[in-house]
Amino acid sequence: MTKDAEAEAQAILLASKNKAVEILEETKKEEKARQEQIFRLEKRLESREVTLDKKLDEMERGKDLLIQKAEEIRKIKKETEVARQEQLKRLEKIAGLSKEEAKKILLQLAEEQNKDLVARQIKKMEQEGREELEKKARNIMTIALQRYAGSHAAETTTSTVAIPSDELKGRIIGREGRNIKTLERLTGIEVIVDDTPEAIVISGFNPVRREIARLALQRLIEDGRIHPTRIEEAVNFAKTEVNNKIKEAGEAAAYDVGIAGLDPKLIQLLGRLRFRTSYGQNVLLHSLEVAHLSGALAAELGLDVSLAKKAGLLHDIGKAIDHEVQGTHIEIGITILQKFGIEKAVIDAMKSHHEDYPFESNESMIVAAADALSASRPGARKDTLEDYIKRLTDLENVATSFPEVEKSYAIQAGREIRVFVKPDQIDDLGALKLARTIADKIEQELKYPGEIKVNVLRETRAVEIAR
Repeated sequence: MTKDAEAEAQAILLASKNKAVEILEETKKEEKARQEQIFRLEKRLESREVTLDKKLDEMERGKDLLIQKAEEIRKIKKETEVARQEQLKRLEKIAGLSKEEAKKILLQLAEEQNKDLVARQIKKMEQEGREELEKKARNIMTIALQRYAGSHAAETTTSTVAIPSDELKGRIIGREGRNIKTLERLTGIEVIVDDTPEAIVISGFNPVRREIARLALQRLIEDGRIHPTRIEEAVNFAKTEVNNKIKEAGEAAAYDVGIAGLDPKLIQLLGRLRFRTSYGQNVLLHSLEVAHLSGALAAELGLDVSLAKKAGLLHDIGKAIDHEVQGTHIEIGITILQKFGIEKAVIDAMKSHHEDYPFESNESMIVAAADALSASRPGARKDTLEDYIKRLTDLENVATSFPEVEKSYAIQAGREIRVFVKPDQIDDLGALKLARTIADKIEQELKYPGEIKVNVLRETRAVEIAR
């Protein structure tokens, strides 16, 4: 056993030595290969160093050569200038004139000989320049119009309310017409119940009143209970709804144009333009169109797009309350924008759109051009409708000018005016006298075809609660 173990140990030892020898030989080979590789790299580096040294020498020689040539050029230039000055002195001595005098004489001669030619050339250049500018301006306007093609909504003086059946017409009219009279008294519009199947027509020149009457009537039809008290509730609800619509319209307009940070009260005034028309054109839609056109024109001309859009949207803001405040809509608009802290640049850009104020910036000219584009587009405005609305407004203003009058409504296309007086300030006999006085004032101040019927209404209510 011992001999076998010793033999096995010697065999293992011998194998280990052989393995060690093989590893050593392999390591020597690898070391030799690395040395050869390092030697080759050193040779390449030495070769590159030699090449770089040669190139540096060539660059130094080239630099010296360039410096030498530059010096020669400066020397030649100096000699040339000296020779030129000597030649000028000789010419001046020969001609008896200085350089400036000779130049002036030559220019005068050239001008006299070519005066007509120069004038024709200048005129031709001005004409070509004007034509080119007009062509470019037309192209810019066309591009702006193509980018924004808004619709023109002309408000009419009637609205139609659909009803489920003609049986409701009798309930809407009420006993002895009390329901329809209550609705007309509260809203100031005329309700027309005729033979038109399943429809009732609401007539009135004021779009806000028409919208209130339409919403109130729809609510009454849906509810089914139609009597004076319910009508008052429906009208009050409709007024609240219209105020909400005005707010939503203002917010939507500001969002559409991309203007943020406007005061909520200014947003409310902007929304009121939804129910305002100018020559039959919806003022809010017109303002939106002017804003988009102003932005497109500003973009084409490389101006402030945001400023142009904001001024375009707010340029007619004064029309929201021009029937309540004295002054033109531009003056009112300037006051409103100053009150709400709108930037001066925006006010300067919007106040010149009717040329009442001088143009103070390029954006102000853009807003004026966009306003003219929107207003003059075929079908955008109707003068006859604006004249009609103005006549009815003037008729109402005549009646409300008396202190006893609470409110007045022109109906039947201006052939009748209903005047509601304050019962605590006038009696029945005074109401009769007031009707005659209003009629006389209408005859003196207004021009109208046919005749106008004046209805003065005096109503007293006594309300108590039993507990």
